[in-house]
Amino acid sequence: MAGQQTPTRISDLVMRVHPIPPQMRVADVADLFLAEACADLLCLPVVRGGETLGIVSRYDIMRVFLRQYGREVFGARPIERFMNPSPLLVEQSTGIEEASRYVRQHMRLPITEDFVVVENGEYRGMGMVTSLLEKMEQRVAARGQALVRANQHLKASQSHLVQSEKMASLGQMVAGVAHEINTPLGYVRSNVELVRDFAARTATALVASGNLVRSLMDERATDDEISQHLAVATAEQDSVAETGILDELDNLFDDTLHGLGEISELVLNLRNFSRLDRARVDRVNLNECLDSALTIGRNLIKQKAEVVRDYGDLPQVECAASQINQVLLNILTNAAQAIDDFGVIRLQSRALDEGVEIRISDNGSGMPETVRQRIFDPFYTTKPVGQGTGLGLSISYQIITQHGGSIAVASTPGAGTEFRLWLPQQQAATQRTPATEAAAG
Repeated sequence: MAGQQTPTRISDLVMRVHPIPPQMRVADVADLFLAEACADLLCLPVVRGGETLGIVSRYDIMRVFLRQYGREVFGARPIERFMNPSPLLVEQSTGIEEASRYVRQHMRLPITEDFVVVENGEYRGMGMVTSLLEKMEQRVAARGQALVRANQHLKASQSHLVQSEKMASLGQMVAGVAHEINTPLGYVRSNVELVRDFAARTATALVASGNLVRSLMDERATDDEISQHLAVATAEQDSVAETGILDELDNLFDDTLHGLGEISELVLNLRNFSRLDRARVDRVNLNECLDSALTIGRNLIKQKAEVVRDYGDLPQVECAASQINQVLLNILTNAAQAIDDFGVIRLQSRALDEGVEIRISDNGSGMPETVRQRIFDPFYTTKPVGQGTGLGLSISYQIITQHGGSIAVASTPGAGTEFRLWLPQQQAATQRTPATEAAAG
C-alpha cells in the first residue's frame, strides 16, 4: 500500500471556506468565528463577485470589541470598514516551497491572519499559515528552526490578548477605585480643615495671651489696660475650648493616618495589577492574591455582597502573580454581577494534591447548563450589548491551564455558581510559555 503523499502544491492545502459579503455586520462575523467550522481559522475572507476585497481576523474583531462600548457602537456596522484590504494572495497552482517563501517574507508578526488562495485572481479558498509551516517543516529539515520560531510567534500572540483583556478589566475598575480613594480622601481633607481652623484659633489665643503677659510685665500699664488684655485672652481661650478639638486631636490624627493608609493600599494594589514587570514567575501566597483582587474590586463587590473568607494555611505557589490576580478579579466581579439584590460571596482556599485549590462561590442567579458549557468560549457573553467582551473567562481559562492548573464551574439556576481553581506548587518547564514568560521577557 502506498504511503500518504506529501502535498506539493497549495491546492492540496486549500480549505473551502465560504466567504462573507462586505455588507455583513461586525457582530454577525464575530458569531461566525464561534462556529465549529471556523474553529481553526485565524481570519475570514471578504469577497464580492469572486473578487477578494480583504480579510478580517479574530484579532481585528477582538480589538473592536475591547473598545469602550465596542459591541454596541460598532456591532451593526459593515465588516468592510474593519477588514485588511491587502491580504496575502497565493495562486493555488503555486508550489509549497514557493508559497512558503512568499508567506514568510510578507506575513506580519504576531501572526493574526491566514492567506487567501486564488485562481487567476478569483477566490478559491483559504490556506492556513500553520498548516503551511508544518508541511515545510516536514519537507525541509534545514529550515526547521526558522519554522519553530514562526510557530512561537503565533503562540506569543496570545500574550497580547491576555494583556488587552487585563487592560479592559482595569478600565472597568478605575471608576470604582477612584470612588474608593475619594472616600478616605474626603475625611482626610475634612480633618485637615478642622485642624487648620483649630490652629488659626489657637494662634489668635496665643497672641492675646502674649499681649496679656507683656502688659503684666509693663510697669506703665494701667489696670484698665491689663483688664482689657485679660478679657481678650480669656475670650480667645474660651473660643478654642468651645471647639472641643483639643480633646479630639489624637482621634483626628488617627483617622487621618488610617485614611492615608487606605489610599496607599489602593494605589499599591492598582499598581501591582497594571505593572507589566509583575508578570514574571515568582512564588506567592494565593491568599494575598485573593485579598489584592478584593481590594481592586471592592467598590463593586461591597454594593452587591458580603464577602466571607475561609482561608487555609497555604504553601507558596510558583506563578505569574499579576495574571492570577487578573483571573481572580474577573471571577469575583462576575460573581458580584450575578447577584440581583444583595448576597454572599464565599472564598475558600486550601492545600490540595501538591498544589492549592481556591473556591469562589456566590448565591446569585446561577446559569443553565447550556450557558455553563460555553462560558469559556471566546467572545461568548450573557451580558447586555456594550457591557462585556466575551474574552474574560476565555483568557482566564487559558492562563490557568498554561500554569498547569485547572478551572471548573458548577452552577444551579436560582441558587448560585461556584468556580474551582487549582494550581500546582511548582511550574513545569514546558508550562512557562507563553503566559508565564512572554510578559517577563
